[in-house]
Amino acid sequence: MNNVSISSTVKKYPKHFPYQAMKDKILGKKYELSLVFIGSDRASTLNQVYRSKTYSPNVLSFPVDASLGEIYICPETAKKEASKFNLSSDGYMAYLFIHGLLHLKGHDHGDAMDKLEQKYVKTFKIK
Repeated sequence: MNNVSISSTVKKYPKHFPYQAMKDKILGKKYELSLVFIGSDRASTLNQVYRSKTYSPNVLSFPVDASLGEIYICPETAKKEASKFNLSSDGYMAYLFIHGLLHLKGHDHGDAMDKLEQKYVKTFKIK
């Protein structure tokens, strides 16, 4: 079952990652997900509207219900941050996808989430 819908409002984003497998491993096969790669203006607008924050985030995740969610990734912001995490730009966006999936699963920032992120980075051989 293919239940990850990927779209983009930007020209360049990583298309080669196993997004479906990543989603299935973390959220299960029945979970439906929309993944959207967006520009920094759109990311800033979403962040302002839904979180009252005034910057362009690297990733935003929104649960719609128990089996449906949305993840937005801003490649422009991610590219600026990737080197801090010793990952390629594409690898960092895959990491951000994992980060968003874990938020949709109900995890908050902290040691437990950090350990899960590292586990999945290794599982999916993200560099």
